Amino acid sequence: MNLRTTNRKISILLILFSTLYLTLSFQLPKFPYAIVDSDVLPKGLGFLLLVLSIGLFFDKNEKKKEGKQAAKKEKTLLVGIVGMILLYIFLLEIVGFVLTTVAFLFAMTRLLGYENWKVNGLVALSFSFVIYLSFNYLLNIYLPQGILPF
Repeated sequence: MNLRTTNRKISILLILFSTLYLTLSFQLPKFPYAIVDSDVLPKGLGFLLLVLSIGLFFDKNEKKKEGKQAAKKEKTLLVGIVGMILLYIFLLEIVGFVLTTVAFLFAMTRLLGYENWKVNGLVALSFSFVIYLSFNYLLNIYLPQGILPF
């Protein structure tokens, strides 16, 4: 087996992780009166991760790095992403799901390089409101409202 590329090394780790994750998700208890059981999402995510990991293993498009400059840029980007996730977690209860998620999605897409302001704003707003309304009013799972009155 040829494990010379970074994609193959990472994919092996992800395949092992997804296998462990799926094993644990199949041990979740079943509820007799639930329409959609609590194990549907974990199993779906586990299978998705497994399929994508296998796809990554067979990916032939390994890009060559430009040296230390590219590595420094990637580290800066990674630190920015982790910082934004931590800020999102911190502000979620205080500011509320809708406003925090809109700001997070908008800033994250800009950080990752997508520059169309109108599409970014429209996607961030619509996604946040659809998820909020779906959880609060259809599923009766209340997300933090924060400073918004609804």
